[in-house]
Amino acid sequence: MNHTFPETQVYIDGRWQDAATTEVFESINPATGLPVSSLPLGSAEDIDRAVASARNALHGEWRTLDPSERGRMLYRVAAEMRKQKETLALLDTSDMGKPITDSRDNVEAGAQIFEFYAGLTDKIHGAVTPVPGENFNYTLREPVGVVASITPWNFPIWMASMKLAPALACGNAVVLKPAEQSPSSALELMTIIDELGFPPGVVNVVTGDGPTTGAALAGHEAIDHISFTGSSEVGREVAAIAGRNLVGTTLELGGKTPTVVFADADLEQAVTTAIMAICANQGQICVSASRLVIEESIREPFVKEFVKRVERLKVGNPLDEDTHMGTLVDGTQYERVMGYIEQGKKVADLLTGGGPLHDPADAPGYYMKPTVFDRVPADASIVQDEIFGPVMSVIPFTDEEEAIALANRTRYGLAAWIFTSDLRKAHRFAREVEAGIVAVNRMGGFYPLTPYAGQKVSGVGQESGISGAIESYTRVKSVTINLDREPSPWGDPR
Repeated sequence: MNHTFPETQVYIDGRWQDAATTEVFESINPATGLPVSSLPLGSAEDIDRAVASARNALHGEWRTLDPSERGRMLYRVAAEMRKQKETLALLDTSDMGKPITDSRDNVEAGAQIFEFYAGLTDKIHGAVTPVPGENFNYTLREPVGVVASITPWNFPIWMASMKLAPALACGNAVVLKPAEQSPSSALELMTIIDELGFPPGVVNVVTGDGPTTGAALAGHEAIDHISFTGSSEVGREVAAIAGRNLVGTTLELGGKTPTVVFADADLEQAVTTAIMAICANQGQICVSASRLVIEESIREPFVKEFVKRVERLKVGNPLDEDTHMGTLVDGTQYERVMGYIEQGKKVADLLTGGGPLHDPADAPGYYMKPTVFDRVPADASIVQDEIFGPVMSVIPFTDEEEAIALANRTRYGLAAWIFTSDLRKAHRFAREVEAGIVAVNRMGGFYPLTPYAGQKVSGVGQESGISGAIESYTRVKSVTINLDREPSPWGDPR
């Protein structure tokens, strides 16, 4: 399989074809500073062609294809992803610097998503509605149409799978715009889909940046739904565009997840999970648990153990099998994280980290040491803002009421983790915390079957799960048939 992507081409209407633009951008390996690929900066004209191709596909063989056959096609995508696991993983690691072991796990997660939605294709249906009189009513579930899918850079193959699989399972056509920092695995996935014989136009991929390509796609008047994952700030802009065009949205946005640890918790389990929850993917996850809300009576020994273990993590070459943390995605993200660390130093106690492994000016790689601040004011910027880096703020509490208040003291509401051995306490927390995803004595609970949805500024709509796919990617049509032989009470209008 050819892994050198055409520098001047986009994938539209079932083939690689020349982009309308001559402008290109480079995806840079953040660990080496070397280019991974050079790709077209997709223009409005490229988006026009991609959307038109997707619209035509909806009226072709894709529309009449038996749902079970559509499912078999998605199963084949999953199987081929597993065959190409090493290639896909290497592309993600090269693009954004995550450890190769994590990238392999992400490919497997993407394959599982395709498998899950492959099984859904022939189970999407309407219902019979009991309406009054001699009438028979039923509903139809139909594809919403052309879906604009815009993915983030932090989980490239996983998020491409999350966007494509449910939309295709429901019978839609898709125009995918992968993040400019990490487009390679999405293009490789497109190569897989092409070789498996999907009808032309069912999936189109246009590379480019957010302000040019992403804005043209989100604002296109011929799309029917926007699925966007990214920051809350950009999510607001996407929602405003969608509102003007009256199209539906699925917006999975930022987060500021708390890890809430009570004194009655299994502390070994809590320490281990809290480290993973802030250091995995270099802290570049929307559900990264960057707030350690901990009961005061155990704060000192817990934090001491936490810091000791964090300092043992291997930060380095993403291609080393024993690396825990690779590099931040690029210089922009590096400067952002460093800016927040400098703010944190002014208001809290720095326990460990506080800077890069080495100065990126001296050697390639934006390697950031895991950073822990203690006794951080609850209104500090490092507590309130999404940093997207391995920066933890420790915030003590004295009772359950205060713990819940601190967990909710943010404009975000994506996820929350709680550690306790008290089942009643866990249930109360799950009910009262303002988050769309709650986990007890673990991080997350991310499965294709479970919904992924945020509250407050963390999102609109639902990713994942059965209901999320059906509600986002189908529309309902109501059909009523008159069974009454008697004439209308209005009589004959002639």
